[in-house]
Amino acid sequence: MKTPAILKLISASCLTLAAYSVTAQGPPALSPGQSLYLPVYSHLYHGEFNSRTGKPSETLVSTHVSIRNTDPKLAIRVNSARYYDTEGKLLREYLPAPKSIPPFGTHELFVPRSDSSGGSGANFVIDWSAERPANPPVVEALHADIREARTLIFVTTGQAIQPSR
Repeated sequence: MKTPAILKLISASCLTLAAYSVTAQGPPALSPGQSLYLPVYSHLYHGEFNSRTGKPSETLVSTHVSIRNTDPKLAIRVNSARYYDTEGKLLREYLPAPKSIPPFGTHELFVPRSDSSGGSGANFVIDWSAERPANPPVVEALHADIREARTLIFVTTGQAIQPSR
C-alpha cells in the first residue's frame, strides 16, 4: 500500500518540528543558586472507595531523593532540604548543616516507607548555591514499593521556584 503524499509531508513536518524543539531549548542558564520544589509521596491512593471507611486503598512507598551536581567544574552547596507534609506544615530539615557536592557528585536523602507523615502531597524544598553561576542540579525522587508479588516504582522531578521571603 502506498503512503499518500500528504501523510509523508505531515510526517516530515512533525520530525522537523521535533528536531527543532530539541535543539532550540539549549542548555539551562547558569545560576548562583535556586530554591527547588520536589513533589514526593509517602503513600498513594488507589483502587475503589472502601464502603466502611469512605477512603480508597493506600500503598506506602519509600522515597530516595537524589541531588546531582551537573556542573563539570564547580562544587555546589545544598543549604537546606526542608520536608513538608500535605498541609504544607514543615516536618523537618533533612540537612543539619550545608552539604558541598563536588562536580558531577550526588547527595542523597531517604524517607523510609514506614514514615507516612508527609502524606500523598508531601514535598521537599531544596535550596542550593554556588560561589559563581553554575549548572543547576538535577533533583529527582525515586519512589518504590518492592515486594514479591509486585513492584511499584516512579520518579518525580524538582523544579525551580521563587525563594520564600
